[in-house]
Amino acid sequence: MKKAHLVLFAVSFLVAACSSTGNTIDNSPPEADEPVSEVIETPRTAPTDWHHLSSDSEYTGAGTEKTYSEILGNKTPSKKVIVAIIDSGTDIEHEDLAGNIWVNEDEIPGNGIDDDENGYVDDVHGWNFIGGKDGNNVDKDTYELTRVYLKLRDKFKGKSSSDFSPQEKEEYQYYQTIKAEFDEKRAEAKTSFENLQNVKNAIDGAKNIFKVSSIDSVSNKELEPNYNDGAYRKQAKQIIKYFRDLDVTEEDINDAYKQFDKMYNYAYNPDFDPRDIVGDDFEDLENRFYGNNDVEGPRSDHGSHVAGIVGAIRNNDLGMNGIADYVSLMIVRTVPDGDERDKDVANAIRYAVENGADIINMSFGKAYSPRKFYVDEAFKFADENDVLLVTGSGNSAENIDSTISYPNKFYEDGGMMKNFLSVGASSWMGDSLLAADFSNYGMRVDLFAPGVDIYSATPNDTYESFDGTSMASPAVAGAAALLMAYYPNLSAHDVKTILLETVTKPSNVVYKPGSDQAVSFSSLSSTGGILNIFEAFKLAEIKSSGSN
Repeated sequence: MKKAHLVLFAVSFLVAACSSTGNTIDNSPPEADEPVSEVIETPRTAPTDWHHLSSDSEYTGAGTEKTYSEILGNKTPSKKVIVAIIDSGTDIEHEDLAGNIWVNEDEIPGNGIDDDENGYVDDVHGWNFIGGKDGNNVDKDTYELTRVYLKLRDKFKGKSSSDFSPQEKEEYQYYQTIKAEFDEKRAEAKTSFENLQNVKNAIDGAKNIFKVSSIDSVSNKELEPNYNDGAYRKQAKQIIKYFRDLDVTEEDINDAYKQFDKMYNYAYNPDFDPRDIVGDDFEDLENRFYGNNDVEGPRSDHGSHVAGIVGAIRNNDLGMNGIADYVSLMIVRTVPDGDERDKDVANAIRYAVENGADIINMSFGKAYSPRKFYVDEAFKFADENDVLLVTGSGNSAENIDSTISYPNKFYEDGGMMKNFLSVGASSWMGDSLLAADFSNYGMRVDLFAPGVDIYSATPNDTYESFDGTSMASPAVAGAAALLMAYYPNLSAHDVKTILLETVTKPSNVVYKPGSDQAVSFSSLSSTGGILNIFEAFKLAEIKSSGSN
């Protein structure tokens, strides 16, 4: 997403230049501000396993490998821990995941019968709450802002404010606020999408002139000025050189186009609603038994990556190592390419708890939660059953003490969930860049964990590096699973407490995410620290011995 915004910045400048100079393009790049320069200039790279390295290494990792080599070498795990991955779907046949995918032993695969009578037919590896009985699946969906706007728009459409009760007037004012935000977001998405369309058309023209399949294959020598160049060839050279000077590839432009295509045509589109695919009554919160057993779905890259961080098979000479070695990954597909719906989240949590999950990882988030009370009830159910919930703090570089994001541990009716962790993302770059520049922060964030350039599983036996608090959250979930496997007498709250009490506490002054303001790293979360699995195991040994 960071690169998408850089591309958009470049595209906006290019379109403005074309508009103001009669379709001629200034060959010099824009004067980017310092944060953009930091984004496009990476002085060094991290090893693919940096998040496993110890906190006293060059990279502030979580200490996974040190824990295995110095503490767990002669120990045997006592319990296989079930971690539910509530996400976009997971490639359960991936070479580095298949052996650790949860199996519902009470279900006979493929017989079309709910053998264990839990309400879900053939839920062998989990469940998909955003699919239909016919096997079709939701791919894209709207943002929650769009859904809130539509519900209020329909309620107040054609009504006069003079007829409102005091309560309705207050809700109408809220509607006006929502409408203003939606209209602004929709307009921004439209402008960005159209600008990117124009640039893609220009790039297609440049490729046609140079007779190449990608502008990135045009050599720098071919871009040198030539007296014999016609107007179109000159402009094609300017376009290619412009993006090359900014280190923006055609793939980057295509990725940005897909992002803003999604935002304009789906996420902020009031006429788009894929819920008919699921076939449930979305307003009926009592209806929990819908969906299908396709836990992979059409877009499983995010969920596979998250699952790999928690529990990819270790030391099999394939791809990468997960954090937890004695783990079962229960896959609960709930998150579309858009915002997850509260009803689905609540039902996914209940499904996971009822089917034995010890930990639930939730690498998703959004700005609105109109049915939070229903999610809260599921949180309470998880607490009652000693299940730990772990979630990313979000990727908006915002202080979530003042800008609320969901899910969070605070109940609408007061109080909070006991067994809940919110995780920010730390970077391998250290020093002033230790806090990931996209990570949300604040006292509602419990701790940070590695979340930049994290190498993990992606569909079809591939591997990629992703950024996000979505990657930091499963690092903590994996650490919790590792603790529970070796110390099964510890409760979910014990494990949470151990993880918080043993964080690495850097003294760094860092850039506050999203700005160039210098702050203490310790001010960015309630613990002021980064996940340290090695220290967590040392404390777990003491606490576990004391509880026997």
